Amino acid sequence: MTPAALTEHQAVLTQTQPAELLSHTHAGACAHHEIKLANELPVEGFRLATYTSDSDVDALPMNWGAADPMARGPVVCSWYKDGMAKHNAIGAHAGPYSVYHALAVGSKQLDPSYVADYTNAEPAFKVKEQKQWGDSDKIVSMDPFGHLVPWLFADVGAKNNVDIRPTISITKAHMQMAEMKEAVEKGRLRVDGDVVINSNGDLNVQKIAVEPVWYLPGVAERFGITEAELREALFKDTNGMYPELVTRPDIKVFLPPIGGLTVYIFGDVADLSNPEKKLALRIHDECNGSDVFGSDICTCRPYLIFGIEEAVKEAQNGGVGLVVYFRKEGRALGEVTKYLVYNARKRGGDTAAEYFHRTECIAGVRDMRFQQLMPDVLHWLGITKIDRMLSMSNMKHDAIVEQGIPIIERIPIPDELIPPDSRVEIDAKIHSGYFTTGKVLTKDELKNTVGRTWS
Repeated sequence: MTPAALTEHQAVLTQTQPAELLSHTHAGACAHHEIKLANELPVEGFRLATYTSDSDVDALPMNWGAADPMARGPVVCSWYKDGMAKHNAIGAHAGPYSVYHALAVGSKQLDPSYVADYTNAEPAFKVKEQKQWGDSDKIVSMDPFGHLVPWLFADVGAKNNVDIRPTISITKAHMQMAEMKEAVEKGRLRVDGDVVINSNGDLNVQKIAVEPVWYLPGVAERFGITEAELREALFKDTNGMYPELVTRPDIKVFLPPIGGLTVYIFGDVADLSNPEKKLALRIHDECNGSDVFGSDICTCRPYLIFGIEEAVKEAQNGGVGLVVYFRKEGRALGEVTKYLVYNARKRGGDTAAEYFHRTECIAGVRDMRFQQLMPDVLHWLGITKIDRMLSMSNMKHDAIVEQGIPIIERIPIPDELIPPDSRVEIDAKIHSGYFTTGKVLTKDELKNTVGRTWS
């Protein structure tokens, strides 16, 4: 249900001026670097947090799980304008990019009183509202109405003098990949002028970008902990970055400083929620080294390309194809940790038997992707079954099935697509529980799967 109130408005983004930089001097031959601020105590005059008991606190209502967006209310995290008193969410927009926004304001390259103009920025195609949008158990890590807020809540923002921004954007594009051209040339894909546009293998794709918006009680429940335990861990492990996790227990929504996800749809978007149509799905977690730069130490890019091709085939066969790309670099351990693990593996004898152990030695855990929140986007799209799951991951499979979405068939990566040096990874993962239609090596046999080594 999209209310008639969906009209084009501007969301007003106004920010207070930061402390002025008075002087920037160098003493001697850069032996001393001094920056003098208007206030030697930069936090003086700043309000560091609000408390539930503060007399001016008047947070906008937030009824997470309400089916009507006007009853649910907008997500407001910004402190600018009257947001200090009225915000109903903790954190900042744009995830990790929020810091760059602050740098742009601080370096005076962005006017803090800038007003966003969303003219013609509305979704490029319609995503049908699903009943799951109003289910607080189904969606806990994204705002179901995040793509409509500049238009749904323009009047609310103006009336309350608060900053309301979208957390989802929807567009469409053509995708060009050398592998898709090869698939056309070899006859695996056919040019239909619809999904596969031409002999170059160009694809029609519909894309959705999603920033994370967490409903803290729901996130805590997914992880089997209390909301208080979740808040404490988030507060302490981010070194006190978000004090309102502690001071504002009444605020239940948090915009975490992490990457989001991108949805790539091949075929008719409406078919995603049609149980009569077959769905091929690839859930992919970011791997910059392989996905972008072709590193052969893992199967990430080959599996991603295979997933895209199979998604296109499903769309051409009358179904729909879907690839969801999550920003969880290096199993959410980060690229620095990943490269340290690579070094330890390659210098210590790179065997499948030691594959996870080397990660655990450096990171303390083997994987921090935690797929419990991953199915939310599937619920948002109205998906009720997956015919062909293009993934071997037991964690992804279990997370989806536990959310009530059955998986009919699981498709492993074909052996011929596995780079020789990534055999270590794939054999270790299969032994640990990843799906396969082939052989599962014993613990002793894993010692014989060896990758390249160097000193």
